[in-house]
Amino acid sequence: MSTDSITLTGLRITAHHGVFDFERENGQEFVIDVTVWLDFRAAASGDDLSRTIHYGELAVEVADAVRRDPVDLIETLAERIADVVLAHDAAERVRVTVHKPQAPIEIPFADVSVQIERAQSDRAQPTLVHSEGSRA
Repeated sequence: MSTDSITLTGLRITAHHGVFDFERENGQEFVIDVTVWLDFRAAASGDDLSRTIHYGELAVEVADAVRRDPVDLIETLAERIADVVLAHDAAERVRVTVHKPQAPIEIPFADVSVQIERAQSDRAQPTLVHSEGSRA
């Protein structure tokens, strides 16, 4: 597995996730950190953007994933973001941190976050179905 990586830190996205109705109605800012591991050698040897992951486009994809379809848990949101990143063929592994700095907690706090790490090998492999309907 490669040790090369791209990191996006502190993507600030307003969305409507949360367990409580007021979170869904009012929305709040989520802060996202993403590190994706991939091999830079092919891109670097040919100075070829198409052989890496365009970090500007990745930032937009992550933001779009955060904004769509509200969920209760930031854990669910982290999984969604990981899936978006791992949809890139070049991505080998990803670490996603979802910060919820305005979480409804009564005790003063600086931050609440969840962090996951996923790899291409973790992704579900599709089940092959033969034309006769038997499973492969």
